[in-house]
Amino acid sequence: MPEVYKISDNIITSLGFDTSENFRNIVSGNSGIKATNRFPLPTGTEYVSLVDAERLRGTVSLFINPDEYTPLEQMLIASVHSAVDHHDIDMCSPGTLLVISSVKGNIDLISGKSVNLFPPDRVHLWRSAEIVRSHFNNPNKPVIISSACISGTLALMYAYRVLQTGAYKTVVVTGGDVVGQFVVSGFNCLMAIDPEPCRPFDRDRKGLSLGEGAGTMVLSSQKVDKSSVSIKSGASTNDANHISGPSRTGEGLYNSIINTLGDFSASNISFINAHGTGTLYNDEMESIAFSRCMPEEIPVNSFKGYLGHTLGAAGVIESILSCRSLEENILIGSYGYLNQGTSKPLNVVTATKQVQLSSCLKTSSGFGGTNATILITKCTDE
Repeated sequence: MPEVYKISDNIITSLGFDTSENFRNIVSGNSGIKATNRFPLPTGTEYVSLVDAERLRGTVSLFINPDEYTPLEQMLIASVHSAVDHHDIDMCSPGTLLVISSVKGNIDLISGKSVNLFPPDRVHLWRSAEIVRSHFNNPNKPVIISSACISGTLALMYAYRVLQTGAYKTVVVTGGDVVGQFVVSGFNCLMAIDPEPCRPFDRDRKGLSLGEGAGTMVLSSQKVDKSSVSIKSGASTNDANHISGPSRTGEGLYNSIINTLGDFSASNISFINAHGTGTLYNDEMESIAFSRCMPEEIPVNSFKGYLGHTLGAAGVIESILSCRSLEENILIGSYGYLNQGTSKPLNVVTATKQVQLSSCLKTSSGFGGTNATILITKCTDE
């Protein structure tokens, strides 16, 4: 089967509008999670990670009239432009497929101030996907991946498998979600939000912090000079444990990891970039799953303390950051982590450091018992 290479990427979050800016801020120990009163809750001040709306408008104004597009559509279009414009990627080619991952899409169009700003069908993900596709004049019907919080990682795995079939030469995977009142209220009803910035895997964690953003990774079956990492394999499972609660045994994630690794030795993994939301049950479940199939000494980190949980964008953004870690041999510390907080010991990275890296296992888990895992490795000289 052909190799699948990353040839370009982009990240738009509270910490920057390209991958390099985001990565520099993370290496410097900066978190984009800030206090706001924008989303009224009984608990008072909310800590979220928000994209600079004015900077976004200024960025997309180079391509579109921002008033004609929702914030989510603006982020997706800006992110794809950044990823493809400087890398000779032909979005108009029949050999290029667009894959979009999102959990909520334009959910805020169902109520509130934005409800009458756009046609009713704009709330549907298929409509947003068509708008993004049309902007880039891509001839193929876009593929939408919306499977709770594994959406981004699942989209990358889908792209990997499509490229292996030879049906397309290039797949542009872009994922995005915005933070709105609907999303904040929903997670608050589940009592899943930390009243302070989240602390993945820490003993005193109390929940997640929400974030918004978009990420784009361009994958190809053809290696180019820019190809520094490749996706080696991937798998997804569903343990069907509960509509929101993860498996107590980590069965689904365990099976996803085992199926992803195949003949690849777990001891050769340089680090695990975990889902690491900061909720009591997710972090505990991940620790159990890892303990069942991975050596205890393998470093584990989470990017949620820097960017919050970006939902449908998370798997794409965090995979891109993991790729950059491999490329620059920089292992990122988990922001907010101080004390061991899971029943199974994890080697959580406490400080960012320079270290030789060769491979990363990226894991995601979500509502409904969903799990997805991909294995990313550095390209070898041929």
